[in-house]
Amino acid sequence: MPLTDPACKNATCPPDKARVRLTDAGGLYLEVTPAGAKLWRWKYRLGPKEKRLALGSYPDVSLSQARSDRDAARLLLRSGTDPVQARKDEKLANRLKLDHSFESVARAWHETWKQGKSTRHADYVIRRLELDVFPAIGGKPIAEVTAPTLIAVAKKVERRGALDIAHRLWQSCGQVFEYAVAHGMVTRNPTRDIRPGAALKAPQKESFARLAAKDMPELLRKMAAYQGSVHTRYALDLIARTFVRTGELIGARWEEFDLDAAEWRIPAGRTKMRTPHIVPLSTQAVDALRCLHEIKGIGPFVFPGERDHESHMSNGAILGALKRMGYAGRMTGHGFRGVASTILHEHGFDHVHIELQLAHQERNKVSAAYNFATYLPARRKMMQWYSDHLDQLRQGAKVIPFKAA
Repeated sequence: MPLTDPACKNATCPPDKARVRLTDAGGLYLEVTPAGAKLWRWKYRLGPKEKRLALGSYPDVSLSQARSDRDAARLLLRSGTDPVQARKDEKLANRLKLDHSFESVARAWHETWKQGKSTRHADYVIRRLELDVFPAIGGKPIAEVTAPTLIAVAKKVERRGALDIAHRLWQSCGQVFEYAVAHGMVTRNPTRDIRPGAALKAPQKESFARLAAKDMPELLRKMAAYQGSVHTRYALDLIARTFVRTGELIGARWEEFDLDAAEWRIPAGRTKMRTPHIVPLSTQAVDALRCLHEIKGIGPFVFPGERDHESHMSNGAILGALKRMGYAGRMTGHGFRGVASTILHEHGFDHVHIELQLAHQERNKVSAAYNFATYLPARRKMMQWYSDHLDQLRQGAKVIPFKAA
Protein backbone atom coordinates (compact mmCIF):
# COMPACT_ATOMS: atom_id res chain seq x y z
CA MET A 1 0.00 0.00 0.00
CA PRO A 2 1.39 3.44 -0.94
CA LEU A 3 2.51 5.73 1.86
CA THR A 4 0.49 8.69 3.15
CA ASP A 5 1.69 11.90 4.76
CA PRO A 6 0.25 10.93 8.18
CA ALA A 7 2.04 7.58 7.99
CA CYS A 8 5.32 9.35 7.25
CA LYS A 9 4.77 11.86 10.03
CA ASN A 10 3.93 9.21 12.66
CA ALA A 11 6.55 6.64 11.62
CA THR A 12 8.90 5.49 14.41
CA CYS A 13 11.59 2.85 14.84
CA PRO A 14 11.82 0.66 17.97
CA PRO A 15 15.11 1.18 19.85
CA ASP A 16 16.01 -2.51 19.49
CA LYS A 17 16.07 -2.29 15.66
CA ALA A 18 18.66 -0.69 13.43
CA ARG A 19 16.03 0.76 11.10
CA VAL A 20 12.47 0.44 9.80
CA ARG A 21 11.68 0.75 6.11
CA LEU A 22 8.25 1.92 4.96
CA THR A 23 7.75 1.14 1.27
CA ASP A 24 5.82 3.38 -1.13
CA ALA A 25 5.86 2.26 -4.77
CA GLY A 26 8.33 1.86 -7.62
CA GLY A 27 11.25 1.19 -5.30
CA LEU A 28 10.73 4.30 -3.12
CA TYR A 29 10.83 3.85 0.64
CA LEU A 30 11.26 5.85 3.84
CA GLU A 31 13.98 4.63 6.20
CA VAL A 32 13.39 5.48 9.87
CA THR A 33 16.12 5.15 12.52
CA PRO A 34 15.79 4.88 16.32
CA ALA A 35 17.21 8.42 16.58
CA GLY A 36 14.21 9.74 14.64
CA ALA A 37 15.85 10.37 11.25
CA LYS A 38 13.56 9.76 8.27
CA LEU A 39 15.45 9.30 5.01
CA TRP A 40 14.05 8.85 1.53
CA ARG A 41 15.71 6.14 -0.59
CA TRP A 42 15.04 4.83 -4.08
CA LYS A 43 16.06 1.23 -4.79
CA TYR A 44 16.81 0.27 -8.39
CA ARG A 45 18.81 -2.23 -10.43
CA LEU A 46 21.64 -1.45 -12.84
CA GLY A 47 22.38 -4.68 -14.67
CA PRO A 48 22.79 -7.39 -12.04
CA LYS A 49 23.60 -4.89 -9.29
CA GLU A 50 21.09 -3.44 -6.82
CA LYS A 51 21.72 0.23 -5.96
CA ARG A 52 20.13 2.95 -3.83
CA LEU A 53 19.78 6.68 -4.43
CA ALA A 54 19.39 9.08 -1.49
CA LEU A 55 16.54 11.55 -2.07
CA GLY A 56 16.75 13.66 1.11
CA SER A 57 15.04 13.53 4.50
CA TYR A 58 11.43 13.90 5.59
CA PRO A 59 9.81 16.40 6.20
CA ASP A 60 12.32 18.65 4.31
CA VAL A 61 11.51 16.52 1.26
CA SER A 62 7.80 15.81 1.24
CA LEU A 63 6.20 12.56 0.07
CA SER A 64 5.08 14.17 -3.20
CA GLN A 65 8.54 15.63 -3.83
CA ALA A 66 10.20 12.27 -3.12
CA ARG A 67 7.89 10.62 -5.66
CA SER A 68 8.70 13.31 -8.21
CA ASP A 69 12.45 12.86 -7.64
CA ARG A 70 12.03 9.08 -7.96
CA ASP A 71 10.28 9.50 -11.32
CA ALA A 72 13.02 11.85 -12.57
CA ALA A 73 15.71 9.36 -11.54
CA ARG A 74 13.79 6.55 -13.24
CA LEU A 75 13.75 8.53 -16.52
CA LEU A 76 17.49 9.06 -16.18
CA LEU A 77 18.02 5.34 -15.70
CA ARG A 78 15.92 4.54 -18.77
CA SER A 79 18.18 6.83 -20.84
CA GLY A 80 21.16 4.68 -19.86
CA THR A 81 22.57 6.91 -17.12
CA ASP A 82 23.22 5.67 -13.60
CA PRO A 83 21.46 8.14 -11.25
CA VAL A 84 24.02 7.62 -8.45
CA GLN A 85 26.93 8.32 -10.80
CA ALA A 86 25.10 11.30 -12.26
CA ARG A 87 24.75 12.70 -8.71
CA LYS A 88 28.50 12.25 -8.12
CA ASP A 89 29.36 13.90 -11.44
CA GLU A 90 27.12 16.84 -10.63
CA LYS A 91 28.77 17.35 -7.24
CA LEU A 92 32.20 17.17 -8.83
CA ALA A 93 31.24 19.68 -11.52
CA ASN A 94 29.89 22.06 -8.89
CA ARG A 95 33.09 21.74 -6.88
CA LEU A 96 35.20 22.43 -9.95
CA LYS A 97 33.22 25.58 -10.66
CA LEU A 98 34.53 26.95 -7.38
CA ASP A 99 38.17 25.95 -7.87
CA HIS A 100 39.92 25.72 -11.24
CA SER A 101 43.45 25.51 -9.90
CA PHE A 102 45.70 23.05 -11.71
CA GLU A 103 45.93 20.82 -8.64
CA SER A 104 42.15 20.66 -8.14
CA VAL A 105 41.54 19.82 -11.77
CA ALA A 106 44.36 17.26 -11.75
CA ARG A 107 42.91 15.52 -8.70
CA ALA A 108 39.46 15.48 -10.31
CA TRP A 109 40.97 13.99 -13.49
CA HIS A 110 42.81 11.39 -11.42
CA GLU A 111 39.58 10.27 -9.71
CA THR A 112 38.08 9.55 -13.12
CA TRP A 113 41.22 8.21 -14.79
CA LYS A 114 42.14 5.70 -12.06
CA GLN A 115 39.02 3.62 -12.62
CA GLY A 116 40.18 0.27 -13.96
CA LYS A 117 43.85 0.97 -13.17
CA SER A 118 45.80 -0.96 -10.56
CA THR A 119 45.99 0.74 -7.16
CA ARG A 120 49.77 0.70 -7.32
CA HIS A 121 49.89 2.44 -10.71
CA ALA A 122 47.21 5.00 -9.79
CA ASP A 123 48.99 5.87 -6.54
CA TYR A 124 52.30 6.24 -8.38
CA VAL A 125 50.83 8.73 -10.89
CA ILE A 126 49.27 11.01 -8.27
CA ARG A 127 52.38 10.78 -6.09
CA ARG A 128 54.58 11.96 -8.96
CA LEU A 129 52.27 14.93 -9.53
CA GLU A 130 52.36 15.74 -5.81
CA LEU A 131 56.16 15.65 -5.73
CA ASP A 132 57.11 17.32 -9.01
CA VAL A 133 54.17 19.31 -10.40
CA PHE A 134 51.87 20.60 -7.67
CA PRO A 135 54.62 22.45 -5.74
CA ALA A 136 55.44 24.42 -8.90
CA ILE A 137 52.06 25.09 -10.54
CA GLY A 138 49.39 23.43 -8.39
CA GLY A 139 47.98 26.71 -7.13
CA LYS A 140 47.86 28.43 -10.54
CA PRO A 141 44.52 28.65 -12.36
CA ILE A 142 44.69 25.97 -15.01
CA ALA A 143 43.82 28.49 -17.74
CA GLU A 144 47.06 30.36 -16.93
CA VAL A 145 49.32 27.32 -17.28
CA THR A 146 51.16 27.52 -20.61
CA ALA A 147 53.32 25.12 -22.59
CA PRO A 148 56.58 26.89 -21.54
CA THR A 149 55.47 26.60 -17.90
CA LEU A 150 54.97 22.86 -18.26
CA ILE A 151 58.30 22.50 -20.09
CA ALA A 152 60.03 24.27 -17.20
CA VAL A 153 58.51 21.78 -14.73
CA ALA A 154 59.56 18.81 -16.86
CA LYS A 155 63.09 20.21 -17.45
CA LYS A 156 63.60 20.50 -13.70
CA VAL A 157 62.85 16.77 -13.37
CA GLU A 158 65.07 16.03 -16.36
CA ARG A 159 68.07 17.84 -14.78
CA ARG A 160 68.19 15.32 -11.95
CA GLY A 161 68.50 12.52 -14.51
CA ALA A 162 64.91 11.24 -14.32
CA LEU A 163 64.30 11.36 -18.08
CA ASP A 164 61.51 8.81 -18.15
CA ILE A 165 59.66 10.50 -15.27
CA ALA A 166 59.89 13.86 -17.06
CA HIS A 167 58.17 12.38 -20.13
CA ARG A 168 55.55 10.62 -18.03
CA LEU A 169 54.73 13.86 -16.19
CA TRP A 170 54.33 15.66 -19.51
CA GLN A 171 51.90 12.93 -20.59
CA SER A 172 49.93 13.14 -17.32
CA CYS A 173 49.67 16.93 -17.57
CA GLY A 174 48.36 16.53 -21.10
CA GLN A 175 45.65 14.20 -19.83
CA VAL A 176 44.72 16.72 -17.13
CA PHE A 177 44.28 19.38 -19.81
CA GLU A 178 42.18 17.04 -21.97
CA TYR A 179 39.93 16.57 -18.95
CA ALA A 180 39.76 20.35 -18.46
CA VAL A 181 38.88 20.92 -22.12
CA ALA A 182 36.13 18.30 -21.93
CA HIS A 183 34.64 20.02 -18.87
CA GLY A 184 34.75 23.51 -20.34
CA MET A 185 37.42 24.86 -17.99
CA VAL A 186 39.90 25.69 -20.76
CA THR A 187 39.58 25.84 -24.53
CA ARG A 188 42.82 24.15 -25.56
CA ASN A 189 45.52 21.73 -24.42
CA PRO A 190 48.97 23.43 -24.40
CA THR A 191 50.83 20.10 -24.40
CA ARG A 192 49.66 19.69 -28.01
CA ASP A 193 51.70 22.76 -29.04
CA ILE A 194 55.06 21.09 -28.39
CA ARG A 195 56.25 17.56 -28.99
CA PRO A 196 58.05 16.44 -25.80
CA GLY A 197 60.94 15.22 -27.95
CA ALA A 198 61.52 18.78 -29.14
CA ALA A 199 62.27 20.01 -25.63
CA LEU A 200 63.13 16.97 -23.51
CA LYS A 201 65.87 14.40 -23.83
CA ALA A 202 64.75 10.98 -24.98
CA PRO A 203 64.31 8.55 -22.06
CA GLN A 204 66.83 5.78 -21.88
CA LYS A 205 65.50 2.31 -22.60
CA GLU A 206 65.59 -0.01 -19.63
CA SER A 207 68.34 -2.61 -19.97
CA PHE A 208 68.23 -5.96 -18.19
CA ALA A 209 71.37 -7.94 -17.46
CA ARG A 210 71.50 -11.23 -19.34
CA LEU A 211 74.00 -13.88 -20.25
CA ALA A 212 75.29 -14.65 -23.70
CA ALA A 213 73.84 -17.85 -25.17
CA LYS A 214 77.24 -19.58 -24.79
CA ASP A 215 77.06 -19.14 -21.01
CA MET A 216 73.64 -20.78 -20.67
CA PRO A 217 74.78 -24.43 -20.23
CA GLU A 218 76.56 -23.66 -16.94
CA LEU A 219 73.60 -21.64 -15.63
CA LEU A 220 71.13 -24.39 -16.57
CA ARG A 221 73.20 -26.98 -14.69
CA LYS A 222 73.37 -24.75 -11.61
CA MET A 223 69.60 -24.18 -11.80
CA ALA A 224 68.96 -27.94 -11.89
CA ALA A 225 71.14 -28.40 -8.80
CA TYR A 226 69.77 -25.38 -6.91
CA GLN A 227 69.48 -26.19 -3.19
CA GLY A 228 67.00 -23.48 -2.24
CA SER A 229 63.21 -23.60 -2.18
CA VAL A 230 61.67 -26.21 -4.47
CA HIS A 231 59.21 -23.61 -5.72
CA THR A 232 62.06 -21.29 -6.64
CA ARG A 233 63.86 -24.09 -8.49
CA TYR A 234 60.74 -24.83 -10.52
CA ALA A 235 60.18 -21.10 -11.09
CA LEU A 236 63.69 -20.82 -12.58
CA ASP A 237 63.04 -23.81 -14.82
CA LEU A 238 59.69 -22.51 -16.04
CA ILE A 239 60.80 -18.93 -16.66
CA ALA A 240 63.63 -20.33 -18.80
CA ARG A 241 61.26 -22.56 -20.80
CA THR A 242 58.38 -20.07 -21.19
CA PHE A 243 60.36 -16.78 -21.14
CA VAL A 244 57.37 -14.86 -19.78
CA ARG A 245 57.84 -11.70 -17.74
CA THR A 246 58.78 -12.27 -14.10
CA GLY A 247 55.57 -10.73 -12.76
CA GLU A 248 53.47 -12.95 -15.03
CA LEU A 249 55.27 -16.06 -13.75
CA ILE A 250 55.20 -15.40 -10.01
CA GLY A 251 51.55 -14.31 -10.15
CA ALA A 252 50.45 -17.41 -12.09
CA ARG A 253 47.26 -19.03 -10.79
CA TRP A 254 46.32 -22.68 -11.28
CA GLU A 255 43.07 -21.66 -12.93
CA GLU A 256 45.05 -20.19 -15.85
CA PHE A 257 46.49 -23.58 -16.87
CA ASP A 258 45.07 -26.37 -18.98
CA LEU A 259 47.73 -29.03 -18.60
CA ASP A 260 45.85 -31.54 -20.77
CA ALA A 261 45.87 -29.02 -23.62
CA ALA A 262 49.43 -27.92 -22.69
CA GLU A 263 48.38 -24.26 -22.54
CA TRP A 264 48.80 -21.37 -20.17
CA ARG A 265 46.40 -18.51 -20.81
CA ILE A 266 47.49 -15.34 -19.02
CA PRO A 267 44.51 -12.96 -18.70
CA ALA A 268 44.77 -9.42 -20.04
CA GLY A 269 44.75 -7.90 -16.56
CA ARG A 270 48.07 -9.59 -15.73
CA THR A 271 50.03 -8.74 -18.88
CA LYS A 272 52.08 -5.64 -19.58
CA MET A 273 50.27 -5.01 -22.88
CA ARG A 274 46.82 -5.55 -21.31
CA THR A 275 45.96 -8.20 -23.93
CA PRO A 276 45.47 -11.93 -23.27
CA HIS A 277 48.56 -14.04 -23.89
CA ILE A 278 48.75 -17.75 -24.71
CA VAL A 279 51.87 -19.66 -23.70
CA PRO A 280 52.11 -23.10 -25.36
CA LEU A 281 53.69 -25.47 -22.85
CA SER A 282 56.39 -27.94 -23.78
CA THR A 283 56.19 -31.48 -22.42
CA GLN A 284 58.94 -30.55 -19.94
CA ALA A 285 56.96 -27.54 -18.71
CA VAL A 286 53.81 -29.63 -18.30
CA ASP A 287 55.75 -32.26 -16.32
CA ALA A 288 57.19 -29.55 -14.05
CA LEU A 289 53.73 -28.10 -13.44
CA ARG A 290 52.25 -31.52 -12.65
CA CYS A 291 55.03 -32.06 -10.09
CA LEU A 292 54.31 -28.64 -8.60
CA HIS A 293 50.60 -29.45 -8.43
CA GLU A 294 51.38 -32.52 -6.32
CA ILE A 295 53.13 -30.33 -3.71
CA LYS A 296 51.07 -27.17 -4.09
CA GLY A 297 49.26 -27.43 -0.77
CA ILE A 298 46.46 -24.90 -0.26
CA GLY A 299 46.21 -21.68 -2.23
CA PRO A 300 45.45 -20.30 -5.67
CA PHE A 301 49.03 -19.54 -6.74
CA VAL A 302 51.42 -21.85 -8.58
CA PHE A 303 54.30 -20.21 -6.73
CA PRO A 304 53.02 -19.34 -3.24
CA GLY A 305 54.85 -17.06 -0.85
CA GLU A 306 57.09 -18.77 1.69
CA ARG A 307 55.18 -17.38 4.68
CA ASP A 308 51.79 -16.45 3.22
CA HIS A 309 50.46 -19.17 0.91
CA GLU A 310 47.49 -16.98 0.01
CA SER A 311 49.94 -14.60 -1.68
CA HIS A 312 52.45 -15.35 -4.43
CA MET A 313 56.24 -15.60 -4.44
CA SER A 314 58.08 -12.30 -3.99
CA ASN A 315 59.38 -10.41 -6.99
CA GLY A 316 62.95 -10.82 -5.76
CA ALA A 317 62.91 -14.61 -5.34
CA ILE A 318 64.25 -15.40 -8.81
CA LEU A 319 66.77 -12.55 -8.73
CA GLY A 320 67.92 -13.68 -5.27
CA ALA A 321 68.39 -17.27 -6.47
CA LEU A 322 70.46 -16.09 -9.45
CA LYS A 323 72.57 -14.01 -7.10
CA ARG A 324 73.20 -17.00 -4.81
CA MET A 325 74.32 -19.01 -7.84
CA GLY A 326 76.90 -16.34 -8.68
CA TYR A 327 75.04 -14.36 -11.34
CA ALA A 328 74.50 -11.04 -9.53
CA GLY A 329 74.60 -8.26 -12.11
CA ARG A 330 74.95 -10.82 -14.93
CA MET A 331 71.46 -12.32 -15.21
CA THR A 332 67.88 -11.43 -14.27
CA GLY A 333 64.51 -13.10 -14.66
CA HIS A 334 63.86 -10.77 -17.59
CA GLY A 335 67.18 -11.84 -19.08
CA PHE A 336 65.74 -15.23 -20.04
CA ARG A 337 63.56 -13.39 -22.56
CA GLY A 338 66.54 -11.85 -24.28
CA VAL A 339 68.41 -15.15 -24.35
CA ALA A 340 65.40 -16.92 -25.87
CA SER A 341 64.99 -14.22 -28.52
CA THR A 342 68.67 -14.47 -29.49
CA ILE A 343 68.74 -18.28 -29.69
CA LEU A 344 65.46 -18.56 -31.60
CA HIS A 345 66.48 -15.89 -34.12
CA GLU A 346 69.90 -17.53 -34.58
CA HIS A 347 68.21 -20.85 -35.36
CA GLY A 348 65.96 -19.38 -38.03
CA PHE A 349 62.59 -19.15 -36.35
CA ASP A 350 60.18 -16.58 -37.75
CA HIS A 351 60.60 -13.14 -36.17
CA VAL A 352 56.81 -12.65 -36.03
CA HIS A 353 56.35 -15.90 -34.10
CA ILE A 354 59.08 -14.94 -31.64
CA GLU A 355 57.67 -11.46 -31.07
CA LEU A 356 54.17 -12.83 -30.54
CA GLN A 357 55.48 -15.31 -28.00
CA LEU A 358 57.38 -12.53 -26.23
CA ALA A 359 54.11 -10.47 -26.22
CA HIS A 360 55.96 -7.49 -27.64
CA GLN A 361 53.11 -6.04 -29.69
CA GLU A 362 52.33 -2.40 -28.85
CA ARG A 363 48.85 -1.82 -27.45
CA ASN A 364 48.07 1.10 -29.75
CA LYS A 365 48.81 -1.13 -32.76
CA VAL A 366 46.55 -3.97 -31.69
CA SER A 367 42.88 -3.79 -32.59
CA ALA A 368 40.19 -4.84 -30.17
CA ALA A 369 39.53 -7.85 -32.40
CA TYR A 370 43.18 -8.97 -32.31
CA ASN A 371 43.40 -12.75 -32.47
CA PHE A 372 45.79 -13.52 -29.64
CA ALA A 373 46.03 -17.16 -30.78
CA THR A 374 47.69 -16.16 -34.08
CA TYR A 375 50.24 -18.67 -35.37
CA LEU A 376 49.64 -20.91 -32.37
CA PRO A 377 50.59 -24.22 -34.10
CA ALA A 378 53.92 -22.76 -35.22
CA ARG A 379 54.52 -21.30 -31.77
CA ARG A 380 53.84 -24.70 -30.16
CA LYS A 381 56.56 -26.30 -32.30
CA MET A 382 58.92 -23.43 -31.51
CA MET A 383 58.36 -23.69 -27.75
CA GLN A 384 58.91 -27.47 -27.76
CA TRP A 385 62.09 -27.08 -29.82
CA TYR A 386 63.38 -24.43 -27.41
CA SER A 387 62.69 -26.56 -24.35
CA ASP A 388 64.49 -29.52 -25.97
CA HIS A 389 67.35 -27.17 -26.87
CA LEU A 390 67.73 -26.06 -23.22
CA ASP A 391 67.92 -29.72 -22.14
CA GLN A 392 70.64 -30.35 -24.70
CA LEU A 393 72.59 -27.33 -23.47
CA ARG A 394 72.31 -28.44 -19.84
CA GLN A 395 73.38 -32.00 -20.64
CA GLY A 396 76.33 -30.82 -22.72
CA ALA A 397 75.15 -32.60 -25.86
CA LYS A 398 76.25 -31.38 -29.24
CA VAL A 399 73.71 -28.86 -30.56
CA ILE A 400 72.97 -29.26 -34.26
CA PRO A 401 71.84 -26.02 -35.95
CA PHE A 402 68.23 -26.23 -36.99
CA LYS A 403 66.65 -24.14 -39.73
CA ALA A 404 63.01 -23.54 -38.97
CA ALA A 405 60.57 -24.18 -41.78
